Amino acid sequence: MQDINYYNMLAQRATTDEEAFEELYEHFFPRVYNFVYTRVKNSADADDITSITFVKMNENLERYNPTQAAFSTWLFRIATNSIIDHARHVEKNQETEWEDFFDPAAPEYQEPEAQALEKEGHRELFAALDKLNERERRIVELRYFSDMDTRSIAEILMMSEANVRTTLHRTLAKLKKILTDM
Repeated sequence: MQDINYYNMLAQRATTDEEAFEELYEHFFPRVYNFVYTRVKNSADADDITSITFVKMNENLERYNPTQAAFSTWLFRIATNSIIDHARHVEKNQETEWEDFFDPAAPEYQEPEAQALEKEGHRELFAALDKLNERERRIVELRYFSDMDTRSIAEILMMSEANVRTTLHRTLAKLKKILTDM
């Protein structure tokens, strides 16, 4: 895994270097998609919001300033704002469609029954995450669905690293209890 400075430098090069842009996209796409998906719980919306996030990233890349924030922090703020914009246009607590529980991109060897069991586990996890407060949920999502370190999470949420670690530790215990009680 590359360090923060590498991606900051890569972001600066990406304004004129297509290979640098592609490397940023390849590295951050799964992290951003997972972050968005855990928030909207709908693959079609997650696809749209992730695309919008990267379009906004591309349009504003020349404005990125590494002295103000790490590139990942900047990108996840764009993703967060894109989610908020999307939420303003969608009814709250929208039901997920049945088709969203089956992944057409799943390997052929994964039978529908296995997909259904995996999706049931995801549903339970999402239901448990919904029982957390907003800050707890965002910390868990950034850490485990977007594979971010505590420093990056602290920058995004404007918290101290120690506070992120403490909150994450307490939240994981809370989440474990919620899942055990389900």
